[in-house]
Amino acid sequence: MIFDSGTTTVATSGTEQQLSNTANRVRWIKVKALAANSGISYFGVSDITTTNGYELSAGNEIEINFSDVGGTVAFSTFYVDVASSGDKVSWVVVLDG
Repeated sequence: MIFDSGTTTVATSGTEQQLSNTANRVRWIKVKALAANSGISYFGVSDITTTNGYELSAGNEIEINFSDVGGTVAFSTFYVDVASSGDKVSWVVVLDG
């Protein structure tokens, strides 16, 4: 298993940003909208927009354990978009190695 973490900045609102282009499979992921963000962050897959996706207010987070349901998901599947240009999300993952 591999542990990884990072921060993703969305420079322009309305432009989804891929969290990672790695082919590794995610066992567990936590994504958090930074407390300093001025708008809503949206977490999801490649069709994410500022009108669909899992909403994260500044300081909010989502945690998904794919191992609990017997699977994994490609890390490259996950995207984020933001309502306010320049907002960021931090993330931490456990990947198959």
